[in-house]
Amino acid sequence: MTDVDNDPSGSVETYRLLVGGQVQGVGFRPYVYRLAHQYTLSGWVRNLSGQVEIMVQGRSESLVKFADQLLAEAPPLAFGQIISQIASLEKKLEGFTILSSTESAASDIHVPPDYFVCDECLKEQQESSDRRYRYPFINCTQCGPRYTLISRLPYDRPHTTMAGFELCPDCQAEYENPLDRRFHAEPIACPACGPQLAFQGSDSSIVTGNDEALAEGVHMLREGKILAVKGIGGYHLMCDATNEEAVSRLRTAKHRPHKPLAVMFPKGDGLFRLQREVVLNQYQKEFLCGPMRPIVLLKKREDSTLPASISDGQDELGVMLPYSPLHHLLLNDFGGPVVATSANISGEPVLIDNIEVAHRLAHVADAFLHHDRTIARPADDPVFREIAGEMRPLRLGRGCTPLEITLPFTLSKPVLAVGAHKKNSVALAWDNRVVISPHIGDMGTLRSLVVFAQVVKDLQALYGVTAEVVVCDAHPGYATTKWANKCGLPVLKVMHHHAHASAVAGEFPLEENQLVFTWDGTGLGEDGALWGGEALLGKPGYWYRFATIKPFYLPGAEKAGREPWRSAAAVCWESGLQWQGTIKEAELLYQAWQRRINCPKTYSVGRLFDAAASLVGLLQTASFEGQGPMLLEAVAVPGIVPVNLPLQRNGEGIWESDWSPLLSVLTDESLSVAERAGCFHSSMVHALLAQAIRAREEHGIKVIGLSGGVFQNKILSEQVVSLLERHNFIPRLAERVPCNDSGICFGQIVEVAGKL
Repeated sequence: MTDVDNDPSGSVETYRLLVGGQVQGVGFRPYVYRLAHQYTLSGWVRNLSGQVEIMVQGRSESLVKFADQLLAEAPPLAFGQIISQIASLEKKLEGFTILSSTESAASDIHVPPDYFVCDECLKEQQESSDRRYRYPFINCTQCGPRYTLISRLPYDRPHTTMAGFELCPDCQAEYENPLDRRFHAEPIACPACGPQLAFQGSDSSIVTGNDEALAEGVHMLREGKILAVKGIGGYHLMCDATNEEAVSRLRTAKHRPHKPLAVMFPKGDGLFRLQREVVLNQYQKEFLCGPMRPIVLLKKREDSTLPASISDGQDELGVMLPYSPLHHLLLNDFGGPVVATSANISGEPVLIDNIEVAHRLAHVADAFLHHDRTIARPADDPVFREIAGEMRPLRLGRGCTPLEITLPFTLSKPVLAVGAHKKNSVALAWDNRVVISPHIGDMGTLRSLVVFAQVVKDLQALYGVTAEVVVCDAHPGYATTKWANKCGLPVLKVMHHHAHASAVAGEFPLEENQLVFTWDGTGLGEDGALWGGEALLGKPGYWYRFATIKPFYLPGAEKAGREPWRSAAAVCWESGLQWQGTIKEAELLYQAWQRRINCPKTYSVGRLFDAAASLVGLLQTASFEGQGPMLLEAVAVPGIVPVNLPLQRNGEGIWESDWSPLLSVLTDESLSVAERAGCFHSSMVHALLAQAIRAREEHGIKVIGLSGGVFQNKILSEQVVSLLERHNFIPRLAERVPCNDSGICFGQIVEVAGKL
């Protein structure tokens, strides 16, 4: 019996509510159903394309309570807002029902990210009497994959990669019961009707059955073998994290000799094992255990028992907890931590297809733990680091993407930003919304380009938005720029460092001008040189170069990113000093440098960090870009007295800091490597402050933005933030979008909007 039946006067009201935001795939409709029954209201609820429509009828006071509680008590994964609430003349409604989804003409789509397995599902998975006992794909409306299995919206099972799995009677009953927590849980499954594991050995033999396949996988890990495991957004390469030989084999097989490897720890025992290996404060612990389940970079304990080769020279360890039910089973059965690194060819997107991964990584993995739930599109693990008291993203991915940001302006037409050449992500923006994709990778391979094109297509299809303008980097050689030039749409080009500046400005929108330091490895500048040490003054669409660092000529151009000795030689030669290196081709290179043959002019702070790492003797050749600066940061002693770097205007009237006084310190062997590294950091920090003070004196600047890959450096960034605050500046460092090239796509959107 409803309010209408209880009200003899017939004095009832009817309202149609439209709710937008993240309200699909999070159990919102069954919640509305239960709430309506709680207040004895009539009507219905249904999914539209990205929104939820509610027709509700009853007495006025009941409707008010319903509306007040609708968002306040919504499921924890729901983030919605009432778009409209309109009185209706609907005739008398009987009961409250959940209608089939429909597609609306005007969509307000919000694609949910992939969620970690919830505690209720984990409890069922561990209960021997439950029909989903030890099932690797257990889920409900509050957990499980979303973005990586949705083919289109509305978010219903036929529109996902679960469409081919016909529900058994028990699952069907749960799926259709509005009072069940699995009501319309689109990935719903059980051992009788859902996805299954399969173990593939090195001889291509197949072991089927969830328990049997899982047992084979655990056995391989215990034997010190390398196991490729299919998860939610792609495969991991796993091995026993306590087995030095296994870690070494993985590095050799993957051609990854030094780049740090992530470690996944079992979640049980109060994270006891994890806390034996890393220093973990309460904020970091809560973030690590949160719904995103990211990789978090944490300080290694001095008495850590894990092989040093996992992080190879770094003082931090990338750690994460299991986020899928399969990972929980695997880690619990194995009983210890495992290395869990992306299963890919270096720089490429993570692999997602069973056949392709077995073919392309046959030389790396000893065995494969597959499953037959198709992954619609890859989503690598996100990576975060605590810097200046906040968890900052270094890579966006599974669990936090598609990342939606509300823009401080409204676009007149949909815009697609295709990002940078390295660490690529793409962004789709329309009206006052922007959606940022997961990390794709470096655009130097065919597979990266194929996945890039797929993500571009998928974002537009999922959100029902067709781009009318494409924004790309101004560098003509970038693969993304070449793609943009061939796409058939109007193309707008944005300078690399203008995009960096606009990325941080877009997170903290201001009407007034600000100064943004865009320090990174490389990017095409307005003058054709390689920028990377710029301080840009203004606001999105109106940046101009206020300050920079002393330039030098980079022998071998792009080769310097993997050969820090080239940067070291260059700064020595630029200062009239003899470089003390022993590289065989140095003499020929010096002659080429004198004649400026393949030696572009650069202002890059990233390359200056490379030079410092080389000059203090940390490394001469890097196996991955950024290795030198990471090692330099890892050994640096904070608080060393800085060297004064002279600041004066150059011939173009731009303030320029001279790094050359640092060379005598960096090559002074009477000082420890740690002292020299610490001095380099503190000197660069004070050079930045000096430029900021000039901007305040001349333009009244108060807000200082920090953007570019160099500000991933924790020591540098925290010293900069602290020093700026002590001098009454307001520092801004990105919180939602990576400060490295992964954030370029967002900056391109903000920059173009500023211009238009």
